[in-house]
Amino acid sequence: MERPAWAPRSIDISVPSVSRIYDYYLGGSHNFEVDREAARKAMTHLPGLPKIMQANRAFMRRAVRHAVGAGIDQFLDIGSGIPTFGNVHEVAQAAHPGARVVYVDHDPVAVAHSNAVLEGNEDADVVAADLRKPQEILSSPQVERLIDLNRPVALLLVAILHFVEDADDPYGAVAQLRDALAPGSLLVLTHASYEGIPLPAERAEGAVDVYKDIRNPLIMRSRDEVARFFEGYDMVEPGLVPMPHWRPESAPEDEDPYAFAGFAGVGIAA
Repeated sequence: MERPAWAPRSIDISVPSVSRIYDYYLGGSHNFEVDREAARKAMTHLPGLPKIMQANRAFMRRAVRHAVGAGIDQFLDIGSGIPTFGNVHEVAQAAHPGARVVYVDHDPVAVAHSNAVLEGNEDADVVAADLRKPQEILSSPQVERLIDLNRPVALLLVAILHFVEDADDPYGAVAQLRDALAPGSLLVLTHASYEGIPLPAERAEGAVDVYKDIRNPLIMRSRDEVARFFEGYDMVEPGLVPMPHWRPESAPEDEDPYAFAGFAGVGIAA
């Protein structure tokens, strides 16, 4: 397989990547055949995966606009993935010129592309780091330059926590991030779940197995388990709901049934 110019030398292009699979679902071009093969295999079990990812992105954009409307002008997006149209900095800076955004991802392709996209944008940057090590994120030069932790921040954990196993203490990581943020900060979160998928769970498990096979286990948590991530936050109306039901801009009944798989919510730190 020939290595394209945009692929960093440090990555193994024969191994599927969650970020590049996500990029494929969204119709992006920064993925390899090995990623497309894994995505197509998952879609044989869960054909609505692209619709779920599109609903994730649509919710993220609505939540960012909500945050700007609430007076927040700094954003920390962890597990940001490969930049696509309508990314956080585009939405936030369109609504509030000068809004500051720091992206965080541990995938070298995602980091490389974020750097390329953000070139010349003094109000946005990217950190190569892992959600499971919050202090490395918080103490990074990029966060120290752009994010004032003494003022409210919108913390985005969109479609990332379901890739963190319980053994890696995702609740502890989210709590550490919460404790570092000022009162009035927002937690913007989505999470995969068997609840809401318009298929028997046994069939959806086939897609989960694909992620397990590529050594990126997909952890399907219940609504109650997802709600635990919001400890220390007051939920913003309408609470923790399927993605199309969070402050929709169009009629939820017009959405694809797969868009209702999983949960989305926004909490405000007390």
